[in-house]
Amino acid sequence: MSNEVVLYDKKESGVALISLNRPDRLNAITGELTARLKEKIDDACKDDDVKVIVLTGSGRGFSAGADMDSLSDISANNREENPDQPEDRKYESNGLSEWEGTYSYFPSVPKPIIAAINGPAAGVGLIMSLYCDMRVASTDAVFSTAFSKRGLIAEWGVGWILPRIIGVAHTMDIMMTARKFDAKEAERIGLVNRCFPAESFMEDVMAYAEDIAQNVSPRSVQIMKRQIYTALGEDIKTNLESSMEEMVKSFGSEDFKEGVKHFIEKRPANFTGK
Repeated sequence: MSNEVVLYDKKESGVALISLNRPDRLNAITGELTARLKEKIDDACKDDDVKVIVLTGSGRGFSAGADMDSLSDISANNREENPDQPEDRKYESNGLSEWEGTYSYFPSVPKPIIAAINGPAAGVGLIMSLYCDMRVASTDAVFSTAFSKRGLIAEWGVGWILPRIIGVAHTMDIMMTARKFDAKEAERIGLVNRCFPAESFMEDVMAYAEDIAQNVSPRSVQIMKRQIYTALGEDIKTNLESSMEEMVKSFGSEDFKEGVKHFIEKRPANFTGK
């Protein structure tokens, strides 16, 4: 078993699989894990062969949340943990600098990030998945916000992002009760995009990610990701104007030409991202 707290596996299909790797602690979050995760995402973003990032957990779960030893230390010393993160980001941002917090920076990453929730996801582990662009869950997955049962609050921006994903009423329910709920309910309320059977979970996840990596324009995906997050703070007039500008730019791109050409020629696409 590797001693690295975050693992990186680049696939030939164009997918980078990044795994939180503290299985003996259900991938509980520490400052070191937070820092190493950012480094691995940097690596994926710098690599032109990588088109999609999948984030999952080693062992039987995604992440149990903050490491309880760290929480005990914070409680005893009445201080906030300050994760040791890399000082300089190596990849080019997606232009969303306002998202660049400790766990909220995923939208600023120029490539799509899919959370593959293979088991329990709680507390800050759940929050981490919320900042991913898409979430897929194993039928064995179990979710909980946990905060109110620890005397904590809606931290790390969860009070902003969660209602935008599942609505205010569902947010109030799962935040205030901190109850556990299963993958079926998570899919019903829109917390996850879809559920896959536990016995074939990672195969299904990788097939889903590979379809994006191989069959759609990386340029389109990058720009659409930025547009969607930017639109959360725009009025309709501003968004219509900016979307029309981007559409005109797309007409001159290599990927647009290839998108038309491969459709007419009835062959697989060969997008370059340009």
